[in-house]
Amino acid sequence: MSDLFDAGQETGHKPLAAILRPRSLDEIIGQDGLTAEGSILRRRITAGQLGSVILYGPPGIGKTSIARAVGEMLNKEFRQLHATRAGVKDIRQLADEARMHPLLIFVDEVHRFSATQADDLLAICEEGTADFIGATTQNPYTALPKALVSRSTVLKLEPISIEDMEKVITRGLDHLRTAGIDVDITPLHLRLIAGRSGGDARRALMTLESLVVGHAPDTPVLITDKMIEDAYIAAPINHDRSGDQHYDVISAFIKSMRGGDADATLYWLARLIHGGEDPRFIARRIMIQASEDVGLADNTALQTAVAAAQAVEMIGYPEAQIILAHAALHVARAPKSGSANHGISLALQAVANEAPLSVPLHLRDAHYAGAAKLGHSGYRSPHKTESGWVDQDYAAGIDVGQFYQSDARMSPTFEKRADEYWERITGQPVPKRDMR
Repeated sequence: MSDLFDAGQETGHKPLAAILRPRSLDEIIGQDGLTAEGSILRRRITAGQLGSVILYGPPGIGKTSIARAVGEMLNKEFRQLHATRAGVKDIRQLADEARMHPLLIFVDEVHRFSATQADDLLAICEEGTADFIGATTQNPYTALPKALVSRSTVLKLEPISIEDMEKVITRGLDHLRTAGIDVDITPLHLRLIAGRSGGDARRALMTLESLVVGHAPDTPVLITDKMIEDAYIAAPINHDRSGDQHYDVISAFIKSMRGGDADATLYWLARLIHGGEDPRFIARRIMIQASEDVGLADNTALQTAVAAAQAVEMIGYPEAQIILAHAALHVARAPKSGSANHGISLALQAVANEAPLSVPLHLRDAHYAGAAKLGHSGYRSPHKTESGWVDQDYAAGIDVGQFYQSDARMSPTFEKRADEYWERITGQPVPKRDMR
């Protein structure tokens, strides 16, 4: 007996994701801010003045669907180009055609356009020859020509939530039932598919389709754990190591360590590992944060991070994941101090923008004959005093606290203990960083 997909061959079978592609903004799931009544996109469609729009976001979240839905609502012929396959000739032909009848030109992966292609596209946008929608997974403000961005409305799409993804899958289940395929799926399995889709609606529907392929229309399909595991064998979640996903996940990982959230640190670390990120790159980021965020509050954090970096050079995955977790958790759980980062930033700014200070005579090199005649004398060594400290100038013109400002807080960190020591020895308070 033929199944749903064999029968589809007679009528020109389309993937489930293509069949369920929305025909209006009302059918879009998961981009409420973009499609809501009163949104800029709605207003432009109502006015019949779309102009140039760039849709920006990760794969599978509805960029093409929104573009097609807009074309339907504007009642304009939809023409799709792919940046890697369309030439300048194709763009110019569309421009000529648009002068004859209304077109909506949609360019997928518009960030891949060459400079020449972008120039021709820019001419269409400037002249208003046709409405234009570009889709990109890259940050348009860094990946697209500035002239094109300045003439377009940039709309950012967010990954689809698990709850909205469940609605997408439910819509797919409803369609399959109308086609004679009854799918028996538990709420737990439904949520599992939604979660493992990585925010990609197309992937979720492809997974659903793969689960029912080969089943006879009159036989209910019972979804099991093993079926779902088989469907996701070696299927990575979205993590484009050359795109925004890379930078966004790394940013979340860094900020979670800085914020002391151990669970979030482990989650974003797992995302990086699962996405195939080089463990040496992750280790380098942990080393940086050990000084930037922990610094003098816990000097052993840097030691742990360096040891982890050395270890992952010798030990690859999967064991390297434990080493990375150890180092990341040390940074996350340690008390925080940004005084090293803050201090060197201020000092570099002063060096770059102010006249250089002269080295005080008593600090200059005196290890040669004639140094004393040049005035290189008067240095007093702290080792020759009972307190281990001498009140003398080390950089004339630099005020106390001009660069180094302690980040010591309530916890008994190294920096806190050091503050107490120097205040006791010098009789002067250690400058504290203003946290306001």
